[in-house]
Amino acid sequence: MKKPIIAIMYDFDKTLSSQDMQNYNFIPNLGLTPAEFWSKTEEVCVKHNMDKILGYMYVMMAECKARGIKLTKEYLKSLGSGVELFKGVDTWFDRINAYGEELGLRIEHYIISSGTKEIIEGCKVAKEFKRIYGCEFMYGDDKTAIWPKIAVNYTNKTQYVYRISKGALEENEEEKLNSATDDKDRRVNYENMIYVGDGMTDIPCMKVVKSRGGKAIAIYQNQQKEKVQNLVRDNRINYVCPADYREKSKMETIVKLILENMAATHKVKMTEEKILKEYKSSISME
Repeated sequence: MKKPIIAIMYDFDKTLSSQDMQNYNFIPNLGLTPAEFWSKTEEVCVKHNMDKILGYMYVMMAECKARGIKLTKEYLKSLGSGVELFKGVDTWFDRINAYGEELGLRIEHYIISSGTKEIIEGCKVAKEFKRIYGCEFMYGDDKTAIWPKIAVNYTNKTQYVYRISKGALEENEEEKLNSATDDKDRRVNYENMIYVGDGMTDIPCMKVVKSRGGKAIAIYQNQQKEKVQNLVRDNRINYVCPADYREKSKMETIVKLILENMAATHKVKMTEEKILKEYKSSISME
């Protein structure tokens, strides 16, 4: 029997790491504080009525140019090693994959982030993801950034949920992404999806996944639970968890229960289809 694919999709900043990824090394290397960098970004966005994601990408390029720092893909990727992950993240994927295997499930992990893809690619868990979707730069002949190639803002994050469901994983697979697709032809059914994010910026993805039968989990740090509780009240998510991915944590317990339910649902569905097929076969022979 073919194993059903379960897609677990994660935001990155404040979901797997405690801060915006630029805060760890990129901004300090500019000689700025995070407050100063993000203030500059806000000023640019207000002045030019600019999308905030494009705004921060512009400021990254401008500030590097002003300081003679070559903003290359290799430089950004080298910064990923300095990103600090929440407790348990480094062993999370092996544990969840193994549990999925026990249940007869195939687990795939994805990043859908408005952060910088190149930095994520340099972090120590990058190899765990089937795809990393994030903001990317286009590079010139000298290998320095010359233009934002892909900007993933909070609303267009949802396209990647659709991409993962349909199996249109490459950015240029427009026809496959936009074509009508029956549930039976989807690579990952929506009810086999889990979206993990930290709150307001992930609401569009959370709503898409939850409304179609999947599960949405909001992560919170320290004593900030009240920031995501409203999402439960407004029926936008299924669960709220502390930012702790260690063994036997609430996060692990909830995800394992979700996987158990998905596995059980798949077995019932397969049994029903088998019974129906046998019944149709017996009718045709009469």
